Amino acid sequence: MTTAMADGRRADSVRRRERVLKALNAMLRGGGDITVSGLARAARVDRTFLYRHRELLDRVHAAASTPSEDGRLAAVSRASLQADPANALERNKRLATRASQLEKRLSQTLGEAAWNESGLGAPADIDQLQQQITLLEQQHTDTRGQLQDRTDELDAARAANRELTRALNHRA
Repeated sequence: MTTAMADGRRADSVRRRERVLKALNAMLRGGGDITVSGLARAARVDRTFLYRHRELLDRVHAAASTPSEDGRLAAVSRASLQADPANALERNKRLATRASQLEKRLSQTLGEAAWNESGLGAPADIDQLQQQITLLEQQHTDTRGQLQDRTDELDAARAANRELTRALNHRA
């Protein structure tokens, strides 16, 4: 069953290849501009078919760069052939710049993580922590003062209560 499927696929590929070659010959005879998109449209195949079959793509580029019967080279195809490497070069530059940025950011992140894990560096928010410690110490001191005041008031109230109770007991 799988060999039948593989044979069918190969036969389909051969039929599409023949359509591409037939369309390429027709375009060469017609003298128009030869492009990958135009050829794929004329042969009723997807452009990826041409890109997957490198020898067909080479034929398309060779046919596009050969002069037509009147000796002129198609301006569009020459321009597109010149634009492709220029675009690829610009894309490579952008990708190299982006890769460099990402490498730098990764290096910084890994460096900070290693520094923090080593215990050599102080926490980044040490000033904030010290301020919070100072604030909490102040609150603790204030709370202790309030507690002492209330303890003194409670002791005074108990002493007054004892005096009143003693005075009431003596009258009776």
